[in-house]
Amino acid sequence: MKKELSSKQREELVGALKTRFEKNLNRHKGLEWAKVQARLEANPGKLWSLGEMERTDGEPDVVMACCGDVPTLETLAAVDLIRKHLPELKVRVINIVNLMKLQPQSEHPHGLSDRDFDSIFTVDKPIIFNFHGYPWLIHRLAYRRTNHNNMHVHGYREKGNINTPLDLAIQNQIDRFSLAIDAIDRVPKLQRIGSHAKEEFRNLQIGCRNYAHQNGIDDPEIEAWKWPF
Repeated sequence: MKKELSSKQREELVGALKTRFEKNLNRHKGLEWAKVQARLEANPGKLWSLGEMERTDGEPDVVMACCGDVPTLETLAAVDLIRKHLPELKVRVINIVNLMKLQPQSEHPHGLSDRDFDSIFTVDKPIIFNFHGYPWLIHRLAYRRTNHNNMHVHGYREKGNINTPLDLAIQNQIDRFSLAIDAIDRVPKLQRIGSHAKEEFRNLQIGCRNYAHQNGIDDPEIEAWKWPF
């Protein structure tokens, strides 16, 4: 599939984005539209992705949520893997800083309204939640939410000893490979076409564990990973 808009589509999309940008200038302090537009037009792939978001009203196929330094890093790395192997999959990433936002407003003053929560987390899409604590805490906070049954939490399982950071993450299933595999398993349209990517991720995971066991450190390529988008 060619991921590039026609001249007419590109013109209409850029116009719509400019209008939205100018209506919400308070959210873009220090940014100039001309610079934003130049970056978008220099990257047809990203402009195409924005076009797809507009076409589907921004509705994702899967939500990747995270809380904590390591879980956030691993979640972003998982999204990187997914985008490289399954570029058609629409992924929404949510980084939670205040866990009380997961509770309803009736339970905590910081809680999101049901409407806002549903608009962010969706009402029916799978949610892969990566957490730096016990999974039951997230379920306890969010159990009244509409889409709670689709929330799949990865967290501390009391596994590991003197391990490298990534090996410890793998044992507790909060690593990038486990998250990417779980995301594929939860999206119905990937049940058949996602098997190749899952096998690739498993092999990468095994390779990382072998490297850590043999060298006592994580693969330098893993340690040096940075968000590329």
